[in-house]
Amino acid sequence: MKPALRRILFSLAVLLWAACILYFYNSGRIVKYLAPDFRPIALAGGLGLAVMGIFNLLTACREADCGHDHGAGEGHDHEGGDMNPLAALLLMTLPVACSMAWTKDGFSTSTLARKGLYEDAQPSFLASALPPLSMEEIEKSHRKTTDGYLEFSLMELYFATGDRELQDVMGGLKVETEGRIVAEKNDNPDGTRMRLYRMFMTCCIADSRAIPIILEFGKEPPMLPENGWVKVAGTMTFPEENGTLRAVLEVDRATAAEVPQEEKFLRR
Repeated sequence: MKPALRRILFSLAVLLWAACILYFYNSGRIVKYLAPDFRPIALAGGLGLAVMGIFNLLTACREADCGHDHGAGEGHDHEGGDMNPLAALLLMTLPVACSMAWTKDGFSTSTLARKGLYEDAQPSFLASALPPLSMEEIEKSHRKTTDGYLEFSLMELYFATGDRELQDVMGGLKVETEGRIVAEKNDNPDGTRMRLYRMFMTCCIADSRAIPIILEFGKEPPMLPENGWVKVAGTMTFPEENGTLRAVLEVDRATAAEVPQEEKFLRR
C-alpha cells in the first residue's frame, strides 16, 4: 500500500477516536464514565486528537525528506510494517465503534454484586472523615419534607454504620433518601427486605463502587421497577445482625422517583 494512503487511513482512525471522545462529552454520556474533575481532561484529549488527525490528513500526500542518504536502489518507505494497514485500522476502530453502539452505560446485577452491592458496610475509615454531627446541625443542614422527614443522602446513612456517634444521633430519625432499588439476597427469609444503592465514583467507572443500605418493609414490598430510581422515607436503624452492624431503613413509604440528569452521588 502506498505510504500516502496509509497515512490517510491512520489519520482517519485518529479522527474516529477524537469523534468518539467528543461525542461522549457533548452528549452527556461521559457522566456515566468519569467524575466531574476528569471530564475537562477528556475534552482536551479529544480536541488534541482532532487537531492531530486533521493535520496528518492534510499533510498525508506531502513528500518530505527522510533525513538521511540512501544507496542506489534503496527504497524510501519507512512506514511499512508487518501488519496490513487495513487490519490495523479495523483493530483501532472496530472495538470503539461497537462499544459506542452497544454499551448500556450501566452495570448488570452480577457486576454490581462484585462492586459491593451485597457486602455489609463497615466504612469506619470513611466515617471518620465526616464532620461531627448533632441534632442541631442536622436540622440546620438538612431540609425537612412536608410530612416531617429529614432529607439525607444515601452516603450519610451508609457511613453512619462505621461511627458510633453518628449512629447515636441518627438512629431513630425519620429520614427520606433516594437511590436505585434491587432485591435483597442476604438474610431475607420473610421476603420483606430490599436494597437501596447508589454508585460512588472517585475518578472513573473502573473504580466505582455500590453504596447500599437495607430497606425493611415489614411486609411484602410494593411493586417497584427493578433497579429503578425510588424515593423512600422511614425510620433509620442500625441493628447488629449475625455479628454485623447494618444500616436498615424501616420504610413508611416508597415511590418511584425521577431519574436524575446526572447520577452524581451527593445530589440533593
